[in-house]
Amino acid sequence: MATVEFTCFDCKKTVEMSPEIGRRDECSHCGADIHCCYNCKFYDVGAYNECKEVQADVVKEKDRANFCDYFQLKAGKDGASDEKQDLLAAAEALFKK
Repeated sequence: MATVEFTCFDCKKTVEMSPEIGRRDECSHCGADIHCCYNCKFYDVGAYNECKEVQADVVKEKDRANFCDYFQLKAGKDGASDEKQDLLAAAEALFKK
């Protein structure tokens, strides 16, 4: 079975689990909720409502589990690696000959 690896927003430890994240899933190290804004790839402090997904509902408690349909786990050991790789791939595709 495939697994994803990510860094917990709370304890900063690497967690490995199934890619199907449920609303009640918790970090195996500290018990923090996984399906929350701080672990989502769309979370951005500089964005409106701190979310890059413009259609998402406002979530007040960013560290607690929520029902957001747009949640996508911020995979990678440092959390930002996926976003950086996505941006590099998009730039390369744009300028590809």
